[in-house]
Amino acid sequence: MTVIDQVKEVPLKEYNSKKNFSKSPEPKGVDNTQARNSYVIQEHHARRLHWDLRLEKDGVLKSWAVPKQPPEQPGERRLAVMVEDHPKDYGIFEGIIPEGEYGAGTVKIWDKGTYDQLQWTEEKIEFILHGERLKGQYELIKFKKAGDNQWLLFKKKGD
Repeated sequence: MTVIDQVKEVPLKEYNSKKNFSKSPEPKGVDNTQARNSYVIQEHHARRLHWDLRLEKDGVLKSWAVPKQPPEQPGERRLAVMVEDHPKDYGIFEGIIPEGEYGAGTVKIWDKGTYDQLQWTEEKIEFILHGERLKGQYELIKFKKAGDNQWLLFKKKGD
């Protein structure tokens, strides 16, 4: 592996450290900065059913686990727990993660499309989804009282 390859994999170091790619069909994390502003929501039947929101940024998918179905109506709020970045190839992954592996269970795409970024700070992310299922303006706001990785996801009114 070259120094360039090592540098490219750093954003996905945590993701790669949790995976055994000889046992799981999930994509390996490598740098892929071609496409921009894609998003996917995957329904993940793991230990507990949840939805994984993934927004492409800086060559990776920034990811949040959402315990309840993402909001489709303005004003609905959902907890969203930030998890490790995933490779962009994960945006097309559907399949079964084998028992005993991190995230074991069935993953299927619930929604996908592109998004327009309106604001992205450490405390707040505003974006407009152009999905097959979800459309309109959404926000992720850091929920400081609950912990570092806790966010609130909601659909804004008027969309």
